[in-house]
Formats: sequence, C-alpha cells, structure tokens
Amino acid sequence: RKLIGKLSKGYRQRVGIAQAILSDPEVLILDEPTVGLDPRQVVEIRDLIRSLAGHSTVLLSTHILPEVNMTCRRVVIIDRGRIVAQDTPEHLTAKLQGSDQTLITVAGPSPAVREALTGVNFVQRLEDRPVDGNADGVCSFVAYSSGHGDEVRSALAACVVQHGWSLLEVKAMALSLEDLFMRLVTKEERV
Repeated sequence: RKLIGKLSKGYRQRVGIAQAILSDPEVLILDEPTVGLDPRQVVEIRDLIRSLAGHSTVLLSTHILPEVNMTCRRVVIIDRGRIVAQDTPEHLTAKLQGSDQTLITVAGPSPAVREALTGVNFVQRLEDRPVDGNADGVCSFVAYSSGHGDEVRSALAACVVQHGWSLLEVKAMALSLEDLFMRLVTKEERV
C-alpha cells in the first residue's frame, strides 16, 4: 500500500523485476540489478535472478564481477564494443591462466622446502608467498605447472609428508574474473 517511489531501493528493484517478468519474456535484460542494495537484498536479488534460469534468458549487464561469478553460467566480456571473450567463467579462467597454479603452505625450513618442491614432477617454478607475521617456521609458495593439476597437488603433498614436514594447505588457485577482465582488456590495449 505504498507508492513505488516510497519503497526502499531493494523493493524498487524487486518491483522492476516483477514488472519485467509479468509478461513472461523470453529474454530479460538487467542492468546492474544489485547496485546500491544492502547485503541481504543482494542475496535475494541474486536468488531471484538464478530462479529465472531455464524459464527466461537473463542478460546481466554489470561491472561488479564477483556478482557475475555468483549468478551467471556464461560470461561475455565486451571491451570498446567488441566481444573479447565468451565462455563459462571456469573455461575462460583456464584458457587465460596458461598454467596450473597451486598454493602450498608448509611448516618447515623454507630453503629445504623450496628445493624439495622444485624437484616435483611437472613443477616449472615456485613463487614465494608472504606468510602471516606470527607464522614462524612456515613458508608458502605458488607452484606453477604445465597441466596435470590434481596430480601435481598430490605429488607436492606427498613430497612434504615424505620429508616429515607439516602440510598446512594445498589448493588450486584460479584467476578471479577481475584478473581475467584485466588480462583481456590490457591485452587488447597492447595490440
């Protein structure tokens, strides 16, 4: 029983989406649907958008790239009016990353850990990662490898255990959509 203009921004967004889906459209275009909403409203709008999948094709135009990851199945990146990439977020990341990256954190002597991990099959190089100041005797690296991601992670973990060190963390790393976007856009600018 309120005028739409008197509703909160979140409810105005919902009313706008409700108006748009009343006619049961085949395609629904949403421009920045979560901008200015509180966190609870963002989650509700995200859920609403995902619930439309399979019923309507939803095109989401946004610069909030984490929103894309949480809402969309496919991504189209447009730079200066040209499509520079399109695929699932996972496939785009894998294509642009070029190598598997594994974060590994170990309680052990850094030089010895580095030397042992460098010798693991398929590891091309190791990059030091900063560790919290309170973590004495703990070292962290990003291991770059040419494919074989799960196999490399297993081999890294086995290497640590064989040397008697404590394995604190081993996980695959992926580019964020922001990293992906910046790589694509800066690549296009260099051409």
